[in-house]
Amino acid sequence: MYLPPHDPHVDDPMRFKPLFRIHLMERKSATVECMYGHRGPHNGHVQIVKKDEFSTKCNQTDHHRMSGGRQEEFRTWLREEWGRTLEDIFHEHMQELILMKFIYTSQYDNCLTYRRIYLPPSHPDDLIRPGLFKGTYGSHGLEIVMLSFHGKHARGTKITGDPNIPAGQQTVEIDLRRRIHLPDIESLRDFNELSRIVLEVREQVRQEQQQEGGPEDAEGLGRQSPQPCAEPPAEQAKGPGDGGAEAAAEPPAQSGQGQPFVLPVGVSSRNEDYPRTCRMCFYGTGLIAGHGFTSPERTPGVFVLFDEDRFGFIWLELKSFSLYSRVQAAFRNADAPSPQAFEEMLKNIQSLAS
Repeated sequence: MYLPPHDPHVDDPMRFKPLFRIHLMERKSATVECMYGHRGPHNGHVQIVKKDEFSTKCNQTDHHRMSGGRQEEFRTWLREEWGRTLEDIFHEHMQELILMKFIYTSQYDNCLTYRRIYLPPSHPDDLIRPGLFKGTYGSHGLEIVMLSFHGKHARGTKITGDPNIPAGQQTVEIDLRRRIHLPDIESLRDFNELSRIVLEVREQVRQEQQQEGGPEDAEGLGRQSPQPCAEPPAEQAKGPGDGGAEAAAEPPAQSGQGQPFVLPVGVSSRNEDYPRTCRMCFYGTGLIAGHGFTSPERTPGVFVLFDEDRFGFIWLELKSFSLYSRVQAAFRNADAPSPQAFEEMLKNIQSLAS
């Protein structure tokens, strides 16, 4: 199992935790051992369900129990998963979410079904290299998101989920045709100014969809990418409150340039160590929902590209900021055999979450 770093250290490497192991014996036989718990390897079982799918089962779940009961198990899990103790967490809502996650994950006792996922295919016109990213999700901690490009849109699909938004759902969607130019740094500190810019773009999107007779174009069919690493030309420097949005097809400025970036006052971030310059920004939407994925809705936000390995998303309605950092771990044999196979995989994992 690959676990994200401890919250909120999004740039730290992934953590590795063995769940089971297989001993290959003579005469084509094998034994399976469950590695879950703290009492050493014990008897387990692996079953091939169908192509690209298998299940594991522990045959000695008593090895997962601890002498101090569930309370000791919870404190040990909290220390390993979150790198802290319950006394360190003062926020009551965060305590509730963490307890929900412990109850949910521990009930399976390493009896799990695994399905293959592919890494997204890349294209020379992609804004950055697609792949897996670690992202901050407020009190939910760090989660893994897959960034992929689909013509005029980019999508972030949750690989790990939480009580609100399960794995498989599109956490963010970015409209690569709708570049947002941020105002000067002092105006950017004003949340109302950023909100005005973003809501203007949302209104443009709504009007265009009405004129086109529906949201068909939102699916991003076809490929039309913005100029990679394009920056606002120096002569287009904005004055106070003069930010806005325009098409991304514009001449790229000198490579390596960036524009100053700061979060507006009132926008919360789990990680204050975010980059203070960005390459470009785009209009996007983020998926929010209540516990149990109730009343899901897409809300407007800003996709902020910092560099090849980091991006962010400002959730306008939540007044929250998520920072994403690329997973650097190498995964062998993970490339999709075709773009169609990757798209099919995305549909499958989303249907499982639904």
